[in-house]
Amino acid sequence: MANFTDLLGSLMQAGMSDSRSTRITNAFGGSGSGGGLNDLLGSLGQMLGGGKAQTSGGGNLGSGGNLGGVIGSVLESLGSNKAVVGGLGALVGAVLGGGGSATRGAIGGGSLAMLASLAFAALKNAGQQPPPPAALMEDRTPQQNQRIEEDAMTIVKAMINAAKADGQIDDKEVVKITGKLNENGLTDEEREFFTAEINQPLDLQGLIASARHRPELAAQIYAASLLAIEVDTDAERQYLQALASGLQLPPQSVAYIESTLGVA
Repeated sequence: MANFTDLLGSLMQAGMSDSRSTRITNAFGGSGSGGGLNDLLGSLGQMLGGGKAQTSGGGNLGSGGNLGGVIGSVLESLGSNKAVVGGLGALVGAVLGGGGSATRGAIGGGSLAMLASLAFAALKNAGQQPPPPAALMEDRTPQQNQRIEEDAMTIVKAMINAAKADGQIDDKEVVKITGKLNENGLTDEEREFFTAEINQPLDLQGLIASARHRPELAAQIYAASLLAIEVDTDAERQYLQALASGLQLPPQSVAYIESTLGVA
């Protein structure tokens, strides 16, 4: 059986778009008015009982920060959850330095933590009260772990779906991505899943249905889609508009996600 958290980690390492590293760096660095993950993770840490929500800059949710502040904030606010800290560090290493010796699972876990945090902040920015993300919790129930793995599968599907937005994915690009995935230790089951999804026609409605009544997953789907494409064609922009509309994301949440990732 495919491990979708691992597969997500492999996709983040491989990079489905050239802008992926820049956008993740923007999220951690706080470029743009949407803020970054610095104060965001501190705020989440307080909600989860991790400690006082502070950052190196002393700001509040959405005020921005930098990579050092993010890691420091996580250590302070979620100090007992070493898996989250390690996963975020692995993600940063993957996008900025090739990942080093970090495991796919750690990078995937960090990716889920980042996306869940960004979704939480985006919904809060629209006046909603989303539940604390399970991806940032240390003590999770088996049911929560199963839901997280299911969400990872949906996020992987969202990234692959977005890559088809301006037409069928170029064969050379498929070979390039698949080659990088194989270097990252893809299992046979994961390779079969990825290949099957790549060859499926674009399924916007199916993706939208997978997040019905779950705005926090909807926001993660939108954010992950932005990490998979350049957003430099009319077809991609129209796809994202249709995706946001179908997911019923508040305009404020869409703007927050785009600003945090540095998408013009």
